[in-house]
Amino acid sequence: MSSPNGIDPSVPPSGSGCAECEAAGGWWFHLRRCAQCGHIGCCDDSPAKHGTAHARATGHPVIRSFEPGETWFWNYETSESYASGPQLAPPESHPADQPTPGPAGRVPKDWASRLG
Repeated sequence: MSSPNGIDPSVPPSGSGCAECEAAGGWWFHLRRCAQCGHIGCCDDSPAKHGTAHARATGHPVIRSFEPGETWFWNYETSESYASGPQLAPPESHPADQPTPGPAGRVPKDWASRLG
C-alpha cells in the first residue's frame, strides 16, 4: 500500500466481534477492521454489512480483514485492494477459536441462505 492516508497503526481493534451486531444480538459471516479507528464491523456478505456502513458514516476509507491468516486491505475511496499493508496494533484478527460465521450461539441454522 503506497499511502498511509486513513490508517493509524497505533489504534487497537474495538473488540473481537462486530460492534453493532454484538449490541443488537446479531451475527456475522466475516469481520473487517477500520484501519483508522479500529472499529470492527461485519463484511458485505453478512446480513447487516456494518463494516461498509461504518466507512460511509465516518469517511474512514481503509479496512483490513479481521480474519485469522488474512492480511489484505481495501480502500473504499479508490476501490483498490492490497495484499498487505502497514502492521496494525494487535490483535491482527478475531480469536482463532471464534467460529466463522459467528458468534457461537447466535448463527441461525440457515445462515448460508441469508448471506448477501
